[in-house]
Amino acid sequence: MRHSSARQRAALRAGCRARHGVALVAACWLGTGLVSCSLTPAEHENKDTPPVVDRAAASAAILASHVDVLQKLMQAPPAEQAEILEVARRDYTVAPTASHELRYALELAAPGHAGTNLPEAETLQRELMATPETLVFAERAFAYLELQEVTAQLTLAAENHTLQDSAAHADRERLATANRHLQAEIDENAKLRKDLEDARAKLDAITNIERSLNDRKPSTEGHPP
Repeated sequence: MRHSSARQRAALRAGCRARHGVALVAACWLGTGLVSCSLTPAEHENKDTPPVVDRAAASAAILASHVDVLQKLMQAPPAEQAEILEVARRDYTVAPTASHELRYALELAAPGHAGTNLPEAETLQRELMATPETLVFAERAFAYLELQEVTAQLTLAAENHTLQDSAAHADRERLATANRHLQAEIDENAKLRKDLEDARAKLDAITNIERSLNDRKPSTEGHPP
């Protein structure tokens, strides 16, 4: 069971890393698409029109910063990982904006570091998705993808835990049954030993009686009736 549990945990961690990598790739494609759209000029652009804030480009830049931090977090040594996560936690605590909350949630959900906390990450991401208007478009899309991944990982972990509990319960039942059989055999052997001792005691008593009778015969044979 221990070897099986270790293999299940290793498989779970490998699956988490693979799925998280897919999410990062999807985010990168999303950011690239936004940037491409933002760089496409309007067909009937009026040169006299005042400059308009390019929200698509800003959204892509924000998403790119999130992805960049996640890559640094996953590739950094343990001490630096802890520092990166602490910065995100402090930023969210001091200024709990939606963007700071998303970054902290993304780092909590990232695999491969000591601070990974999927339940807390899911809680934060669900809070964000309850008010999606607080995020820019790219962040909303990325947050949605990440929430799906985190939920899938937690579901898989719960199912794995249930299977382990079921297997452990079955092992306990088998052990309890074996112990009951063993105790029944011990009790039966004890009863047989007692019966054997009783039989020996009766046999010894009969032997003593016969010996006593045999000892009395010579003294009565010399006196006629």
